[in-house]
Amino acid sequence: MTRTIEDLSGWTPRLPPPRTPMEGRLVRLEPFDVAAHARGLFEAYQRDRDGDLWTYMPYGPFADFDAYEAHCKAVMTGDDPLFFTVLDKAADRPVGVASFMRINPAHGVIETGSICYSPLLQRTPGATETMYLFARRAFDELGYRRYEWKCDNNNAPSKRAALRLGFRYEGLFRKHMVIKGRNRDTAWFAITDDEWPRVKAAHGRWLDPENFTADGTQRLTLSALNAADLTAGKTTLRRADMADLEPVVALQRAAYAANREILGAEPIPLQWDYKTVLAEQEVWLRQAESELAGVLILTPVTGEYVGAHLYVDSIGVAPKHAGYGIGNHLLDAAIARARALGLPELRLLTGEPLVDNVNWYRRRGFETVEIEALEDRRVVHMRLPVA
Repeated sequence: MTRTIEDLSGWTPRLPPPRTPMEGRLVRLEPFDVAAHARGLFEAYQRDRDGDLWTYMPYGPFADFDAYEAHCKAVMTGDDPLFFTVLDKAADRPVGVASFMRINPAHGVIETGSICYSPLLQRTPGATETMYLFARRAFDELGYRRYEWKCDNNNAPSKRAALRLGFRYEGLFRKHMVIKGRNRDTAWFAITDDEWPRVKAAHGRWLDPENFTADGTQRLTLSALNAADLTAGKTTLRRADMADLEPVVALQRAAYAANREILGAEPIPLQWDYKTVLAEQEVWLRQAESELAGVLILTPVTGEYVGAHLYVDSIGVAPKHAGYGIGNHLLDAAIARARALGLPELRLLTGEPLVDNVNWYRRRGFETVEIEALEDRRVVHMRLPVA
């Protein structure tokens, strides 16, 4: 991606993260306090019978509480790393810790690390919400530009977690550290401020109680929601971020311009605020000849009242690239995305006067559900089962 040049002439250093709680629906994060939290944390960690919790940590396991308390006083009470205790709100007990570290206010760069979740927190929605609260403080509250995650390259669960949470892999630092008498090659991941809006939207959608069935089963996975690439056949699309705003707007304007005269009204995709679209919807980009050739905009929808589906908001093809099958590539990608998310059908609408569009969707297997009269146009609602 060629990143849009940012004007940072007005940049000012950020503030360090404050020692104030972070409140979620499932967890509450409190600045670590030895007296208040150490005993409860040590007891929670005792549930890790095999000691796997400490394999990739530079410290631990601890023989007894005194050893753990001494560690806490020596390592966990400073400003960098700045530790927070994760408290399960339902049980009102400590279940893990995480920290901000390598804090660089001058450049707006901050890392999360020293993440140590007890078995009471591991693989729960509260674990995900903890990292969401950390990222929200870094980006939304403090205005940092870059949020980092680093781990031992041998730590496969940590690398999977980073990708699931929306971090992008950036590379490997070979022979970076010596930990417990072993070499550590360090894998680097990060989220940037222009990526954060879509990552935040994915977390919000995943954490929404509506995303879980009565028995706690997730409807949409966070790994799927945070996917950075979308492959259908031999075509791979890239997930757009706020840095792509200008080329996305330019392509959409060009792609839909011809529809004004046919519709006798402004095409719906040209009425949108694309900053909001990039923040709240899925925008996928199809490159051709090193330039943007197509834009696919999707919205996953779940809920018992509307029926689970993937809504196709827009399929836009640059006029220069029309006639080369890119529209078909984008629609194939939408079908692949619905399957990846476990959604049983595509839905969309198109203008009734756009006969070529309607017929193309029909050839691709869509059926007409309804023809609706709006104030300024008539639209055709269509659906395609993909299960």
